[in-house]
Amino acid sequence: MGTSLPPKEANLFKLIVKSYETKQYKKGLKAADQILKKFPEHGETLAMKGLTLNCMDRKTEAYELVRKGLKNDVKSHVCWHVYGLLYRSDREYREAIKCYRNALRIDPENKPIQILRDLSLLQVQMRDLDGFVETRRQLLTLKPNHRNNWICFAIAQHLNSRADIAVEILQAYEGTLEEDFPPDNERYEHSEMLLYKVSLLEESGALEKALEELRNKQAKIVDKLGVKEVTAGLLLKLNRFEEAEKGYRNLIEICPDNTTYHESLQKCIGISQHDARTEEDTAKLVLLYDDLRTKHPDSAVAKRMPLDFLEGDSFRRALDKYIRPFLRKGVPSLFSALRPLYSSSSRAIILEEVILEFEDSLRKTGCFPSSTEKEPPSAFMWILYLLAQHFDRKRDVERAVEKIDEAIKHTPTAIDLYLVKGRILKHAGDPVAAASLADEARTMDLADRFVNSECVKRMLQADQVELAEKTAALFTKDGDQHNNLYDMQCMWYELASGDSHFRQGALGKALKKFVAVEKHYNDMTEDQFDFHTYCLRKMTLRAYVHMLRFQDRLHSFPFFYRAACSAIRCYLCIYDSPPKTAVEEEEAVNAGLTPSERKKLRQKSRKAEARAKKEAEKAKEEEKASNASKGAKKGTQAPKPFDNDPDGEQLVHVEDPLGEALKYLKLLQMHSPDSLETHLLAFEIYMRRQKVLLAFQAIKRLIRVNSDHPDIHHCLCRFYNMVDNKPEPDSTDKLVWEVVAAERSLLRDFGDRTLLEINKDFLDCHTDSLLHRVVAAEVLQLLSPGEKDASVKIVLDSRGFSYQRFRFCSGEEKWELKQCMTVHKKLQSVLDDPDAAERWRARCAQLFPYSTYFKGLKSSSMTGSVESGTVAVDRGIDTHDAVNSTS
Repeated sequence: MGTSLPPKEANLFKLIVKSYETKQYKKGLKAADQILKKFPEHGETLAMKGLTLNCMDRKTEAYELVRKGLKNDVKSHVCWHVYGLLYRSDREYREAIKCYRNALRIDPENKPIQILRDLSLLQVQMRDLDGFVETRRQLLTLKPNHRNNWICFAIAQHLNSRADIAVEILQAYEGTLEEDFPPDNERYEHSEMLLYKVSLLEESGALEKALEELRNKQAKIVDKLGVKEVTAGLLLKLNRFEEAEKGYRNLIEICPDNTTYHESLQKCIGISQHDARTEEDTAKLVLLYDDLRTKHPDSAVAKRMPLDFLEGDSFRRALDKYIRPFLRKGVPSLFSALRPLYSSSSRAIILEEVILEFEDSLRKTGCFPSSTEKEPPSAFMWILYLLAQHFDRKRDVERAVEKIDEAIKHTPTAIDLYLVKGRILKHAGDPVAAASLADEARTMDLADRFVNSECVKRMLQADQVELAEKTAALFTKDGDQHNNLYDMQCMWYELASGDSHFRQGALGKALKKFVAVEKHYNDMTEDQFDFHTYCLRKMTLRAYVHMLRFQDRLHSFPFFYRAACSAIRCYLCIYDSPPKTAVEEEEAVNAGLTPSERKKLRQKSRKAEARAKKEAEKAKEEEKASNASKGAKKGTQAPKPFDNDPDGEQLVHVEDPLGEALKYLKLLQMHSPDSLETHLLAFEIYMRRQKVLLAFQAIKRLIRVNSDHPDIHHCLCRFYNMVDNKPEPDSTDKLVWEVVAAERSLLRDFGDRTLLEINKDFLDCHTDSLLHRVVAAEVLQLLSPGEKDASVKIVLDSRGFSYQRFRFCSGEEKWELKQCMTVHKKLQSVLDDPDAAERWRARCAQLFPYSTYFKGLKSSSMTGSVESGTVAVDRGIDTHDAVNSTS
């Protein structure tokens, strides 16, 4: 570097590089300016000055200088390397890779090691695995005496699905070591390498070799618990069940509440988690857990596990014995431990019988069944608490409210009771009362962050956004709610807030929240970059590979899935109803005004804009001064980011909303291909973009995921109705229509019949399903708009009952609140029949008396206050405003 400079300037150039590495940027700039005074066109100095300015947040100048330096010395690998570093700092990894490749191409004989290292980091970040393998091979060839080069080459082969080659590389590296035992300061690193080698052997299928390697090198491995876990796992895979059972029993001795150990131990005695258990299997499990409970009397897992496989009277006795200490001690999480039992109807029935017996016995005698020992008074409150959650799980709202009200009357100071009652009313369709109850719980313990968060969630569900923001700000840093929650990646809040804005029609604010969630996931993807060097330096190899594989499936996690689906729905709404531009809004306001009135309005608008701009600048200056004063006391503090689009107006006024939606759809198709919603959204986008084959592809994927879903019938009828009404295709589209026609003949129940005939058969086959009937009505309205009365009749003739009344009815479909709300919206919008919608509302108001949407008689929207049952709650919230916000 700097070889074309005289000795004095060459030393100054080395000083620039050193200053950049030690983050002494001002010193580096001063040295660069000294060189450029004599040699103003020196390319490498210009490039290094630009790189230094980039670290000082002067990006525009940085790019100009680096490009100028590269232009002056295009054959300098330093200039290309610096250009790549510049792109890397802006996360433009593909462009950075191009720059590094150019740097290597300039001097293929003497490849700079630092450039190869930087290139390898970018290749693993972008998952260019073939390139990563080649780059690490070159580095190993150049520096074979460096341990990290061997390890990185092995990892590269492993990531490229060549675990057997990775094992050979590690064996070759071990052959270069002179000492049998590493020095004390390298014991951990060598131990991790050995365990990584064992994991490679296991992954490649050489289980016997892996076990032999583990036992031979056991003395050199520091992680003794890891050795036991891996040994037991290998023995289980080798079907050496007796040895594996002994290993897992030893592990349970160490940690008796590790459910993974218990599940593996069950496999050792020949019982799989997924197979149907026989009586013999149940007998084995009973003996196993009798033994484990004797050896580990304090193990919660040993007491809880039998509830998953026992039946009948055995299950009743085990359940009775399990819940007694929890009720006696007052453990609020008891229902969470019992919730999985509801997957079995027989166990759910016994569960209800047992806890009702407990309630009856405590109410009459103050003792548990078959006991004469008096229990503390709180035990009765906790059994009521458990019963309320049980009936809420069965959606028996009346009994759930009755039990929780009795519990609150018994102990009015128990915070958990108010939270559970709020959850019950939320499920029953009264989010306003639920928010008020959560706020009541919050005011009882102002120092509890969880209760505060629960209250914020309930407020957002009730569309009380402003109140939720103020409540959330109570636990944020310096009361800075927006920036602090964003910095903490508080995605549950952003999703709940975005959903609330979407329900209220504020698409810009909704998109703002959903896009924020996407940015969090992008940040997680970028955060892995620092670990490519850190994990290899610290030799945490197994954790590093696990992290990379976790990153590969990052966008399949629920929070991103929800945010992406919601963002797509927002963009579809924007496409269907484009927002007015500023000019159109001004024209709408000016319509009907005289020229003098328009002039006054423009002047008033300009003054308001100037005033707002001045206030924003003033606020920004005050914030800078505040940050400076804090920085003087506490050290340097980064200024808070300024949001120039707080309401998301720029997101709403996007030129191509379907193009933006398509970006999210591609991620969903890649990472959530088994989700029905993914392909429903794909169908909606491609239908609007007139992409016929892609829309049909979405339908075929829908059929593969769930062929009985009612929306598939709706999509097929919409699609072929569009095809049937299409004008005669030209020569370019003829092949497309031939493919579509050929596919139609292959579809079940379609063939050559008309869409009306297909829809009638669909209705006849699903006459007892509410959602299927609604879809049939929608399709009939689409195909025959003149038969609206017949479409409405299909919906209104539906028979069923709500979950709240399930114990009185049988033989009819159980309706859910969300389903009935969807039907009501369809009657209003798609079928466009307000009278039918009102009749449906009145019918559902009786089925769901607590629903504010249907204005049930017991809901807060009808009582005029946030009151439910026997407990009125109005502390800390303006009831009138709360009710109005959701009405």
